[in-house]
Amino acid sequence: MRCVIARFPFDLVKSDVQESMKGIKPEPVTGESVIIGRRHYPVKQVGEVITGQDRRDFSAGEVTRALARLGFTCRAVPAPVVPPVLTPLETASALLGEPERV
Repeated sequence: MRCVIARFPFDLVKSDVQESMKGIKPEPVTGESVIIGRRHYPVKQVGEVITGQDRRDFSAGEVTRALARLGFTCRAVPAPVVPPVLTPLETASALLGEPERV
C-alpha cells in the first residue's frame, strides 16, 4: 500500500512491517498505540522503524492512518479518569465515615 508520511511516499506491506518490528522491544505506551503480533507499540516508535525518519518529522496520526489501512489494530490515547467532585456536605460525610452498628 502506498502512503505518505512526513511528505515522503512509502510502499508498506503488512508482513514487512511485522518483520521490521521483530526483535524490537516495545517502549512504554503513553499515547496512541498499535498492536503488532502480541505486543503493543507506540505508533511513533513503529513509524521511526518503518520509515527511518526521526519521530519529530511525522505525526502519530499519519502513522496510525497508514497502519490502520494495513489492517493493524490501533488504539487512541485513553481518556483520563476524572474523579467525581463532591459537595462539602458529601466530603464531610465521607470523612466522618459510617456509623458503627451495635
